[in-house]
Amino acid sequence: MTSNSPLPVRPLRTNQPRFPRHHFSMRFSSTPRGARLARRLAGERLDAWGVPYGSDTHDTVTLVVAELSANAVRHGRVPGRDFRLRLSTEGTAIRVEVTDTRGERLPTPAEPASGDQEDGRGLLLVAALADHWGWYPCADGPGKTVWAVLGAGMP
Repeated sequence: MTSNSPLPVRPLRTNQPRFPRHHFSMRFSSTPRGARLARRLAGERLDAWGVPYGSDTHDTVTLVVAELSANAVRHGRVPGRDFRLRLSTEGTAIRVEVTDTRGERLPTPAEPASGDQEDGRGLLLVAALADHWGWYPCADGPGKTVWAVLGAGMP
């Protein structure tokens, strides 16, 4: 006796933790204080989602949030306009998005001019830590969104 029904599909098993779908979005002032607050609130949100303080994943994601937020303040600032942070989880991935209002200043990782220079390494760091990163222009107004996707099984 044969059956025309397909075999049941079993979910892929992995040793990495799986997240339910989570989403966080908030606007911050385009100031150094706003960037620090974005990092702090991202850290609190991650902890609430089950990514505990002090874990490698928590530290890496908050570092990416800090770098992208600092870039939005330094390179994407328009006086009187905020930047937006979005965090989301799905499966084993965490996505970070930072939107600013300067669409003409595109994110370009560049080698710093000298080893003593303290800036110019943010996007290089993001590229090294993230599984994928990129940017896209805002569809609903001026600006751009820089994003990074990080797997939960990160070192």
